[in-house]
Amino acid sequence: MFLPLPSIKCELILFCPFVIINLLLCGVCSSRPLSSASKHSQSQNHCFSSSLILFSYFHLIKTNPLPLLTLFCYRDSFRASLIHNSFQMEKASSPEASPKPHHKKSFVTTLMEAATLRSPSFKEDTYFISHLKSSEKKSLQELKDKLTASLGPDGQCTMWGIPLLSGDEKADVILLKFLRARDFKVSDSFHMLEKCLAWRKEFKADSVAEEELGLEELEGVVAYMHGYDREGHPVCYNAYGVFRDKDMCERMFGDEEKLSKFLRWRVQVMERGINLLHFKPGGINSIIQVTDLKDMPKRDLRVVSNQILSLFQDNYPEMVARKIFINVPWYFSVLYSMFSPFLTQRTKSKFVISRQGYAAETLYK
Repeated sequence: MFLPLPSIKCELILFCPFVIINLLLCGVCSSRPLSSASKHSQSQNHCFSSSLILFSYFHLIKTNPLPLLTLFCYRDSFRASLIHNSFQMEKASSPEASPKPHHKKSFVTTLMEAATLRSPSFKEDTYFISHLKSSEKKSLQELKDKLTASLGPDGQCTMWGIPLLSGDEKADVILLKFLRARDFKVSDSFHMLEKCLAWRKEFKADSVAEEELGLEELEGVVAYMHGYDREGHPVCYNAYGVFRDKDMCERMFGDEEKLSKFLRWRVQVMERGINLLHFKPGGINSIIQVTDLKDMPKRDLRVVSNQILSLFQDNYPEMVARKIFINVPWYFSVLYSMFSPFLTQRTKSKFVISRQGYAAETLYK
């Protein structure tokens, strides 16, 4: 994490906006007076630590983009949680708050505890309409109405072979995934759904699972579906260490045509996994992703990983029940441990971070 001397000045300049943004978020720059000097100091410390986390994220993503861009997909949750934690900090520092015993730990101990192997509990949405809140049922109906109005009375659209306006419970599962991805905000969910339908039509995603793309050397090596977890979720394995070979990188990503073909192949793997899902209330409606970071090249996959994650985030909402990273480098473990307090519980429950030497134990669990 140490920077070369010639780049320190540039990095520090880039660090300044993070400080200003977090000052605003924490209320340090607001016109609201602070109640005490200690509260003011606490806000400043929180602001600086938040800025440092963002700065570290900005610097490290240039080094190893794949795992860090995955965390970037949860930037909205991070931003919301950061604001929430700022207010919680102010509330806790008020005179009414009851003092709690404090056990001081060293910085290294704290980071290592946070980066230790954990298997957080994750309960997949049941997708039973009866389990929804009244506001969520209302959002689902409003999304159906907007889709009907957009397509007209005789309009039809399908996704993964399921007619979205059929009134079938399978269609409800898909629509609820888009709503969940946008916190049940109907307008945002509809916009996401429209873009996804347009992309699937242009990309011809409905037929990609059956295509022969001529990339047999990647089958069972880079990304592939294999088996199920103990709850019945299909498991997709990803390992990018093979791309340390420069010749392999050239064959796969040497020009735009090759890159486009690789992305199509990666979507093909995803579509084959989606075809194994039930799309019914109470069924298995998401997959497990296992990503092996061993020997992964640090820079060569920047463009590729960015595009893959963008495609998956925009067009496969709520399709991953759990994201498991194995053979994780030390710096990613530390970075995740710094980020985790600011992530929502739902987001954290989807991640399993396993350092090198714990892969077998993690996968067994």
